[in-house]
This record gives sequence, structure tokens and C-alpha cells, in this order.
Amino acid sequence: MATRRQEKIARIITESVSDTISHRLSDPRIIGLVSVTEVAISPDIKNATVFLSIMSPDETQKQKTFDAIRHAAGPIQARLGRALTGRFCPHLRFELDRKLHNTLQTMRLIAQAAEEFSENRTPQVEGTDFEPAEPLQ
Repeated sequence: MATRRQEKIARIITESVSDTISHRLSDPRIIGLVSVTEVAISPDIKNATVFLSIMSPDETQKQKTFDAIRHAAGPIQARLGRALTGRFCPHLRFELDRKLHNTLQTMRLIAQAAEEFSENRTPQVEGTDFEPAEPLQ
């Protein structure tokens, strides 16, 4: 469980990294919507993992955008250092957040299963009195 201090620093990191990526970086490889979804901070506050969600046209462009952000870690780190007032500025490590991708994939599979179920159902004939052998619970 994160302490109050870790939560406060995580919030500052989220705001600073988001602002830097969207307004301060001018790398043409960064295409699409990039958002910071989560920040995990070590207990000693010397390391932080920043999880990024990148919405781009295809996987190749997504990887190029991620590589460009990792390449710009120095300027992002320097800007974060100016935003923090503490003695330490956590070392940032960037990871792709797969939660949204996994959620979308799960929703796609559920929709596909529902469609297959509705196709395989036998239509009810009106006027038949069908009673199941055992009551449904």
C-alpha cells in the first residue's frame, strides 16, 4: 500500500510526464494519443515506473511512439526534477500499459461469443408448452 507521500509524488509525476509528452516534446515519431495511466513508485522513492497507454493507428506506430518517449527520458526526467521540491527525483522507467488492450480484447471475445450463441440458438415455436424436466436455479 502506497504512503501519502508516494501518492503525492505519483500524482506530480503523472501531471509532469503527461504535460511534457503532450506539450514539450517535438519528436515527429510521437503520433497518437499518449496518456499516463499509472505510476508505481518504489518505497524509497528513488525509482518510478510510468505506465503509458498509446492509442495509435497500428502496432508499428505504437512501438515507434513508445521508443521516442523512452529516447526522450532525459528531458522528461529533467522537467520532473524541476517540478519536485524534494531531495530526490525518482529515476523513471517507462512501460506500455496493456490493461486497455486486454479489456478491449476481452470485450471483443464476449461480443463474438454472444453472436455465436445467438446464431446457434433454436428459435422458439409459438404455442408450444415446453416445461424443463428440472427447475432452473
